[in-house]
Amino acid sequence: MSGEPRAGDPAPDPAPGPTALPGPAPAGEPVTITVCPDGPLLVRGGYELLDGDDRPIDPGRATVALCRCGASSIKPFCDGSHKRARFRAR
Repeated sequence: MSGEPRAGDPAPDPAPGPTALPGPAPAGEPVTITVCPDGPLLVRGGYELLDGDDRPIDPGRATVALCRCGASSIKPFCDGSHKRARFRAR
């Protein structure tokens, strides 16, 4: 029996590659929150993002931009609507 695949064998699971979306950094990593002028909050590091019922939200990436203006159609994430809404931080 050789290790060669045969016709009809299922394809092996692909290894995560550079196109895989990383999640937040490990829990021990420091969290940084950067306030963008008149824009979102950028969150980096070992954060955990939870909804209003304390259920985890998978951000799909290591750095997330959280909406501050309230106009985003993908809340809690920023979609750039602050520009159209002319959001200004006070």
